Amino acid sequence: YNFRELRDELSGRGCRFKSASDTEVLLMGLVEFGLDFAKRLNGIFAFAFWDPRTQSLLLVRDQFGVKPMYVSETPEGWVFASELKALLLEPSVSRQLDHGAFAGYLTYLWGPGERTPFQSIRKLQPGCALQITPRGVLSLRYFQNAFSEDRSNRSDRQIAAELDEVLGRSVARQLVADVPVGAFLSGGLDSSAVVARAVRICGAERMQCFTIAPPAAELSREGMAADLPYAKAVAEHLGVDLHVIDLQPNFIDRLPEVIYHLDEPQADPATINVLLISELAREHGIKVLLSGTAGDDVFSGYRRHAALCAERLWGWLPSGARKAMQVASRRLPRRAASLRRFAKVFEYAGLGDSERLLAYFFWHDPDRIATLFNGAIGPSRAGIVAPMVDALSRYRPPLTGLNRMLAIEQEFFLPDHNLNYTDKLSMAASVEVRVPLLDLDLVRFANALPQRVKQKGLEGKWIFKKAMEPYLPRNVIYRPKAGFGAPLRQWLRGPLSPWVDEYLSQGSVSRRGIFNPAAVAALIDDDRRGRLDASYTIFALISAEIWCRTFVDQVRPTPITT
Repeated sequence: YNFRELRDELSGRGCRFKSASDTEVLLMGLVEFGLDFAKRLNGIFAFAFWDPRTQSLLLVRDQFGVKPMYVSETPEGWVFASELKALLLEPSVSRQLDHGAFAGYLTYLWGPGERTPFQSIRKLQPGCALQITPRGVLSLRYFQNAFSEDRSNRSDRQIAAELDEVLGRSVARQLVADVPVGAFLSGGLDSSAVVARAVRICGAERMQCFTIAPPAAELSREGMAADLPYAKAVAEHLGVDLHVIDLQPNFIDRLPEVIYHLDEPQADPATINVLLISELAREHGIKVLLSGTAGDDVFSGYRRHAALCAERLWGWLPSGARKAMQVASRRLPRRAASLRRFAKVFEYAGLGDSERLLAYFFWHDPDRIATLFNGAIGPSRAGIVAPMVDALSRYRPPLTGLNRMLAIEQEFFLPDHNLNYTDKLSMAASVEVRVPLLDLDLVRFANALPQRVKQKGLEGKWIFKKAMEPYLPRNVIYRPKAGFGAPLRQWLRGPLSPWVDEYLSQGSVSRRGIFNPAAVAALIDDDRRGRLDASYTIFALISAEIWCRTFVDQVRPTPITT
């Protein structure tokens, strides 16, 4: 997005351009500076640069992993692509499965780090490069995310004003396009803030916005707030057009198609939402959408951030007392959303600081996940958290608890989960999604803010909310947190129960050979009886089976039919 400034600089060094494209600026910059040029790029990218002068190949992925890249070293050489399925068309790529990666998908609903379901295929990590030369292969990290706490005497009002300016510049950069630009508008703070700043920049032009509406009654029973009333209020307040998709259980029929596009067995109903919205945007002639993705991961906004900060109220207790709290929490019933969330806060209270921080990302206990596998092929808890433990050790000086969690959000949760499905499913509809809240300048600004202005008690994104008060209604800014998903628990026990019975039947699980049929059946029974909240783990098992039917059972992956 900063290619114009870079072009001017390169022109000053004598580079001559034949076009006005950002791609030519990238090429000229790489010729002039090599990998060092990547450090100065502010945008979303994954590219390969072949240098015939040195017979070397450089593979590079953007700083926060918005764009994907898969690589594999085979007996025939190196192969790379933005989609895993493309690599499977090369016969020399091994299809041996990585069961440890499956354990990650079941524990988190996404796969942290470089692992994929295939042992031979790896994800190039955000901010990393791979240099392949006649002399050998070198893995490089050209970007290291950084956190610090600004110790200046700026007032909260000054910080909010600066944040507003930085956000305005970010949105302005990402509005530049040769085609119409629209936006996601869920009615939450993040997407609403992006649209509000875009409207200020676009002026009188009426922006096209899109949202999705699951059944409100079913959301309520699941303890989730309905977004649609807020999205409509924001659209009216800002004067934009809002297009709404009514989400129904039958949309799950598209799950096999979604997993085909994802390349990985991610288990989140929000994946389908992105595809549906992108298709609707395309029907309205919109080829670029702005997204509010990353607001929670940059400024803090998830429930786990509030829970982590609240540990100061009980984290000082001796280990024995915390372990007793852990045992008690696991005996609480999980049907009611309030009890489910309360139990999760203390579910791993007895662990050490780093382990407990990472446990907030678990959707199901890794020890129980290990029992789902056949024999001893399921990894240990240590293996599942290893990539993130290693990442935390890179940050110096030691970070505050909240910043440690935000570091994990930005390095793993965002690229391996939210950004992976947002990019792939929007591109499946030929729509490009841009993420202004991951603008490099904005993230650097946010990561230097004092913790007190991010999370104040139970109030997340506090300074972001203050910055948006001039633009949005207060009831939108300070509304309860809502997820971008669907009432999955209700659906799996009701209209989607046939999916459970088909994909996770004893015969199906036995034929696949990865999981233990009796353990899977026991998990489903515990969930249906309310002894466990295992709906998302069950959805992950279904997704894993669909993924196997698509990528393992077929030589050339194509979406399977339901």
